[in-house]
Amino acid sequence: MSITRLHTNQRMSQVVVNGDTVYLAGQVATDASVATDVASQTRQVLARTDELLAEAGTDKSKILMATIWLSDISTFDEMNGVWDAWVPEGAAPARACVESKLAFPQFLVEIRVVAGR
Repeated sequence: MSITRLHTNQRMSQVVVNGDTVYLAGQVATDASVATDVASQTRQVLARTDELLAEAGTDKSKILMATIWLSDISTFDEMNGVWDAWVPEGAAPARACVESKLAFPQFLVEIRVVAGR
Protein backbone atom coordinates (compact mmCIF):
# COMPACT_ATOMS: atom_id res chain seq x y z
CA MET A 1 0.00 0.00 0.00
CA SER A 2 1.45 3.36 -0.99
CA ILE A 3 1.70 6.37 1.27
CA THR A 4 1.33 9.87 -0.19
CA ARG A 5 2.46 12.97 1.70
CA LEU A 6 1.36 16.49 0.74
CA HIS A 7 2.75 19.86 1.82
CA THR A 8 5.74 18.21 3.46
CA ASN A 9 8.73 19.81 5.12
CA GLN A 10 11.49 18.47 7.37
CA ARG A 11 9.18 18.41 10.41
CA MET A 12 5.78 17.28 9.15
CA SER A 13 3.28 16.77 6.37
CA GLN A 14 -0.02 18.63 6.29
CA VAL A 15 -1.70 15.59 4.68
CA VAL A 16 -0.81 11.90 4.70
CA VAL A 17 -2.84 9.46 2.63
CA ASN A 18 -2.50 5.76 3.38
CA GLY A 19 -4.82 3.65 1.25
CA ASP A 20 -8.30 5.11 1.68
CA THR A 21 -7.51 6.96 4.93
CA VAL A 22 -6.55 10.65 4.96
CA TYR A 23 -4.79 12.14 7.98
CA LEU A 24 -4.52 15.91 8.37
CA ALA A 25 -2.05 17.63 10.64
CA GLY A 26 -3.56 19.92 13.23
CA GLN A 27 -4.77 23.08 11.50
CA VAL A 28 -4.68 26.55 13.02
CA ALA A 29 -5.89 29.92 11.74
CA THR A 30 -4.28 30.90 8.45
CA ASP A 31 -4.24 34.57 9.50
CA ALA A 32 -4.63 35.08 13.24
CA SER A 33 -4.02 38.83 12.81
CA VAL A 34 -7.47 39.08 11.16
CA ALA A 35 -9.16 36.23 13.01
CA THR A 36 -8.88 37.33 16.62
CA ASP A 37 -11.72 35.33 18.20
CA VAL A 38 -12.37 31.61 18.33
CA ALA A 39 -15.31 31.73 15.89
CA SER A 40 -13.34 33.47 13.14
CA GLN A 41 -10.32 31.23 13.73
CA THR A 42 -12.55 28.15 13.60
CA ARG A 43 -13.95 29.33 10.25
CA GLN A 44 -10.41 29.72 8.88
CA VAL A 45 -9.38 26.30 10.18
CA LEU A 46 -12.43 24.58 8.69
CA ALA A 47 -11.97 26.33 5.34
CA ARG A 48 -8.36 25.10 5.23
CA THR A 49 -9.56 21.63 6.26
CA ASP A 50 -11.99 21.64 3.32
CA GLU A 51 -9.14 22.61 0.95
CA LEU A 52 -6.78 19.91 2.21
CA LEU A 53 -9.46 17.21 2.17
CA ALA A 54 -10.38 18.12 -1.42
CA GLU A 55 -6.73 17.96 -2.43
CA ALA A 56 -6.59 14.44 -0.96
CA GLY A 57 -9.72 13.38 -2.85
CA THR A 58 -12.27 13.48 -0.06
CA ASP A 59 -14.52 15.90 1.84
CA LYS A 60 -15.96 16.71 5.25
CA SER A 61 -18.81 14.21 4.84
CA LYS A 62 -16.23 11.44 5.16
CA ILE A 63 -14.49 12.63 8.34
CA LEU A 64 -14.12 9.73 10.74
CA MET A 65 -12.55 11.47 13.72
CA ALA A 66 -11.74 14.99 14.88
CA THR A 67 -9.61 16.27 17.73
CA ILE A 68 -10.09 19.89 18.78
CA TRP A 69 -7.84 21.85 21.08
CA LEU A 70 -9.05 25.15 22.55
CA SER A 71 -6.71 27.52 24.34
CA ASP A 72 -9.67 28.42 26.58
CA ILE A 73 -12.46 25.89 27.14
CA SER A 74 -14.87 28.73 27.94
CA THR A 75 -14.99 29.32 24.14
CA PHE A 76 -16.41 25.80 23.61
CA ASP A 77 -19.91 27.04 22.70
CA GLU A 78 -18.56 29.71 20.34
CA MET A 79 -16.41 27.14 18.50
CA ASN A 80 -19.30 24.65 18.41
CA GLY A 81 -21.56 27.24 16.77
CA VAL A 82 -19.21 27.31 13.78
CA TRP A 83 -18.46 23.57 13.89
CA ASP A 84 -22.13 22.55 14.01
CA ALA A 85 -22.96 24.71 10.97
CA TRP A 86 -20.02 23.17 9.06
CA VAL A 87 -20.54 19.45 9.74
CA PRO A 88 -22.98 17.89 7.24
CA GLU A 89 -26.17 16.56 8.83
CA GLY A 90 -25.85 12.87 9.59
CA ALA A 91 -22.06 12.90 9.14
CA ALA A 92 -20.80 13.93 12.58
CA PRO A 93 -17.44 12.27 13.29
CA ALA A 94 -16.19 10.77 16.52
CA ARG A 95 -14.76 13.80 18.31
CA ALA A 96 -12.77 14.97 21.30
CA CYS A 97 -12.36 18.57 22.46
CA VAL A 98 -9.99 19.66 25.20
CA GLU A 99 -8.39 22.79 26.60
CA SER A 100 -4.68 23.02 25.90
CA LYS A 101 -1.92 25.55 25.67
CA LEU A 102 -1.27 25.88 21.92
CA ALA A 103 2.11 26.40 20.24
CA PHE A 104 1.69 30.17 19.89
CA PRO A 105 -0.52 32.49 21.96
CA GLN A 106 -2.32 33.99 18.94
CA PHE A 107 -3.87 30.61 18.15
CA LEU A 108 -7.16 29.94 19.95
CA VAL A 109 -8.18 26.68 18.27
CA GLU A 110 -6.45 23.78 16.51
CA ILE A 111 -8.31 20.98 14.75
CA ARG A 112 -7.02 17.66 13.39
CA VAL A 113 -9.16 15.26 11.36
CA VAL A 114 -8.93 11.79 9.91
CA ALA A 115 -11.17 10.99 6.95
CA GLY A 116 -11.97 8.16 4.61
CA ARG A 117 -12.00 8.49 0.82
